[in-house]
Amino acid sequence: MAAVDDRPGTFLVILRGLTRRCPRCGGGRLFRRWFTMLPSCPRCGLVLQRGEGAFLGSLAINYGVTGVIFLAVLAGWLVVELPEVELVPLMLTCALVCVVMPLGFFPFAKTIWASIDLLLHGRRAGDAGDSESAPPEVPGTGTSS
Repeated sequence: MAAVDDRPGTFLVILRGLTRRCPRCGGGRLFRRWFTMLPSCPRCGLVLQRGEGAFLGSLAINYGVTGVIFLAVLAGWLVVELPEVELVPLMLTCALVCVVMPLGFFPFAKTIWASIDLLLHGRRAGDAGDSESAPPEVPGTGTSS
């Protein structure tokens, strides 16, 4: 008999990331505050922040989305205002986009990256529900290390 695969599909995992939910179980409340993500999902125990350097993926996503929005605002502004573009309002608007967008998109970038990480690497030792996550027994003591 084949083992049942309980992993969600790619589309569902990405959709959960876009809505700031756990990519594996769909649980919410992954953030204490806007900029403070929990280390793991409170519902299923999926490790959301895997270690040093793991934030670089979400950073790249945040920069990429900010860059696309910036270019869209700039191009749209130029299309509407050409041939006589007022530079001060354009520069202020673009600067505002470059400051506000990364701050507003921060938690979404974190959960999108957690989704991509889950798709690329799956469950790892340390995630709740993994038999490998329990610490080894110390012989003769009856306790874990």
